[in-house]
Amino acid sequence: MRRHRLLLQLGLALLLLALIALLINNLTVNLIRTGLGLGFGWLGRPAGFALAETSLRYAPSDSYLWALTIGWLNSLKVILAGLVLATLLGVAAGAARNSGNRLLRSLAGTYVALIRQVPLLLQLLFWYFVAFLGLPSMPVGGLIQLSNQGIQLLGLNLSVEFCAVLTGLTVFTGASIAEIVRGGINAVPRGQWEAFRSLGLNEGLGLRRIVLPQALPAILPALTSQYLNLAKNSTLAIAVGYADLYAVSDTTITQTGRAIEGFLLLLFSFLLLNLLISSGMAALNGAVLSRVRRSR
Repeated sequence: MRRHRLLLQLGLALLLLALIALLINNLTVNLIRTGLGLGFGWLGRPAGFALAETSLRYAPSDSYLWALTIGWLNSLKVILAGLVLATLLGVAAGAARNSGNRLLRSLAGTYVALIRQVPLLLQLLFWYFVAFLGLPSMPVGGLIQLSNQGIQLLGLNLSVEFCAVLTGLTVFTGASIAEIVRGGINAVPRGQWEAFRSLGLNEGLGLRRIVLPQALPAILPALTSQYLNLAKNSTLAIAVGYADLYAVSDTTITQTGRAIEGFLLLLFSFLLLNLLISSGMAALNGAVLSRVRRSR
């Protein structure tokens, strides 16, 4: 049996090496065909195109490297904001799915069922063309100014493209997080609910202080996958004209013809981002598990 396992592992290793060799060979052949070679000196040349969304000062005379950096920052902005808002929405909807209020439970169930059946791309187009481009110009409470050019919130100018992408990612990912939270809550023994009720705690307080902390070990692993999905789904922002890393990379590749280098930069950028998310969630999960073990 042990010999068979070693042979199987050896066969899988050889298959992996053959696949890597094939990919390297294809890369070499494509580089020879283009006659450009592999290089990144073009990153210092002027980009020559404008960006509608900039977190820092940018001009078309700036380099391709700076344009890609601006796109990277735009991606980070929408991803980080989306992670926070999707988590809040998902936790609220997941808790509502277990609520004793029938109306609240039905509304949360309808939201989850509807949003999970519609592709994210269609949702982004809906939020952009129907919701935000159709906004009237009007103040809301003196703190928020709405218009089809964007939203001004406490001194922050949010473009229509950013708002559409952020809303779409939040609503779409929040529905999946709601199901994860619901499953985690259901994994907590019902005796815990009876225990906090016997202490006189209301449903909301008992859920926050008793049930959710115990549900975290079941929630966090699946939550990590949804966070990674949100980061990858952010590349669909190109459909509504948001200048994220993918959109800037696409324009750069079109102008320079450096498809291989452009996709390598895009690949490693998202690989780095996903590794940071995975590492952060793994550390959080480890801390939660350690706390659970100490409490036993």
